[in-house]
Amino acid sequence: MTQASDRTVFVVDDDEAALDSLVMLLRSDGLNPRGFSSADKFLDALTPEARGCIISDVRMPGMDGVQLIRALKSMHCLLPVIVITGHADVTVAVQAMKSGAAEFIQKPFESELILRLVRACLEENDDAVDAGAKRDRVRLRIESLTTRERQVLDLIMEGASNKAIASHLSISPRTVEIYRANVMSKMRADSLSVLIRMTLSSGAA
Repeated sequence: MTQASDRTVFVVDDDEAALDSLVMLLRSDGLNPRGFSSADKFLDALTPEARGCIISDVRMPGMDGVQLIRALKSMHCLLPVIVITGHADVTVAVQAMKSGAAEFIQKPFESELILRLVRACLEENDDAVDAGAKRDRVRLRIESLTTRERQVLDLIMEGASNKAIASHLSISPRTVEIYRANVMSKMRADSLSVLIRMTLSSGAA
């Protein structure tokens, strides 16, 4: 079971007092925070294997919170982002959500609310990483198929029958059955529906 302390909560805020206060709050709740005074400093320190979530103020000099979210999206970063906004920043909050923010919270906020949102985002990140790992496993299985087995899989995904596959590939229906059995075995699929579902979820179809 993954513990919250195994994940990092990255806090990005140019207001030093607000940054320190939020880092202390998160640490007091058993979380593992890291503070950054700018989006650029955070991006410089971010590694591809980072797990957890991000809390970012929306109004900062240089790269603001919305621009940070867009930069993270272009990097295919899986870390959910909670943006902190002022009461006058509703339009900016909407922009942030449209850009991919997981949540936004308005100042002043209750400690319990931010902690609840953080824990939800940590779970969301775990789910996203697990789903990504599952897709990678399926892609590796697809890559293990021979050229002919991959052709059979592609035709199965198009809904072709064994007879149609045999005709298309100029092989016998019995040979198609052998290739099909090999595909099911290598893909570790115990039914046609499972094979189709996992191939679609991998993005390989």
